[in-house]
Amino acid sequence: MDNDCMNNIEDRKIIYQLINFAIKHKKIMQNYLDETGVYQAQHRLLMEIFHNQNASQNHIVKSMDVSAATIAVSLKKLEKGGYIKKEMDEVDNRLNKITITEKGKKVVEQSKQIFDSVDGRVFEGFTEEEKLTLFLLLQKLNDNLNSMEDELKSKKERK
Repeated sequence: MDNDCMNNIEDRKIIYQLINFAIKHKKIMQNYLDETGVYQAQHRLLMEIFHNQNASQNHIVKSMDVSAATIAVSLKKLEKGGYIKKEMDEVDNRLNKITITEKGKKVVEQSKQIFDSVDGRVFEGFTEEEKLTLFLLLQKLNDNLNSMEDELKSKKERK
């Protein structure tokens, strides 16, 4: 880019680049993750279960900020596929403890390798300083969005 363009870049062009990046990244990740045999939403759930062994369904719903119905459907599919097991809690029969099976652990391990590989390729040619600068700038953008989100919440609460 020439210097004149760099000095006058429009905000929406930057936002377009961020959105375009996110869309491409998601598409590429999904393409690689399809090899694991687990759909994206189920994959995220499987990772959550891996990191929170014996978690209850309610705990997963809260930690992932997803509806109970969505989690229930995904858990059923993961259980049917042999990736997780549900066991009734001995102390409270209303709760199910959810654990990951060996098959599920293999998918998680395969996924971690995919993440590492894609992340490495995305940041190819970046110096540590450039990555830190980008991180700090994105954090600043996120802080601005969080502030806007808080304003919207308080507006709704006042109505």
